[in-house]
Amino acid sequence: MALIARKFEDLLNRYRRSDGSKWGGQQFQDATAGVVTRSYVTNLRKGRIENPGYDKLAAIAKAMGFSPKLWFEEPQESGTSSYAEAADDHQDLSDRVNHLFNTIRNNKTGEPYTNAEVARMSLGDLTVEEIEGIRTGSNPDPSMNMGISLADAFGVHPSYFLDRGKKPPIIDQEALDIFRDETVSAIAHKSLHLPNREKQTILGIIRQFEDMRQTDGDNAP
Repeated sequence: MALIARKFEDLLNRYRRSDGSKWGGQQFQDATAGVVTRSYVTNLRKGRIENPGYDKLAAIAKAMGFSPKLWFEEPQESGTSSYAEAADDHQDLSDRVNHLFNTIRNNKTGEPYTNAEVARMSLGDLTVEEIEGIRTGSNPDPSMNMGISLADAFGVHPSYFLDRGKKPPIIDQEALDIFRDETVSAIAHKSLHLPNREKQTILGIIRQFEDMRQTDGDNAP
């Protein structure tokens, strides 16, 4: 089963309808005004859709009442809860993407990043044309992988593009400076979808290097 299908199944089990039953295709179609159809739900659950669009993910999260961030995080041991800050339609995806372009500056030039620069920062995962389509709204529903690549390039969480009803957060410049390092960005990008156990292994290796450097510093004359 595809990773997104397993994630969807976990969410269906955790966030049930008010009567305790699991969400079905017809309920999603009704609750999302047809944005998520019965057939789409079936294909998503069966793993036939491995790279769903952001609009579909946001609509499902809003209907079921969970934070969009859960699409990108490891399952948590918690009961059913509502998501009071579910996205509304006051701010679309292009607005949030352009907010990043307007807020984040190129450290070398002091100017906003261009589409070509962000395409290079995505390590080849995004083209200039794809970024332009997202920014202008001609592609209002980019795939999950495209959103993740764009988020990685700017050093923000992928769910940033899903929380459209909320005011864009203040950008952490220190975190952005870290993600300007291509090697760090590549490590984050490649490890994003790894199981938590493997992520912990990678973190352990990094901490070992930190300990080694600390030891070398202490032993320096």
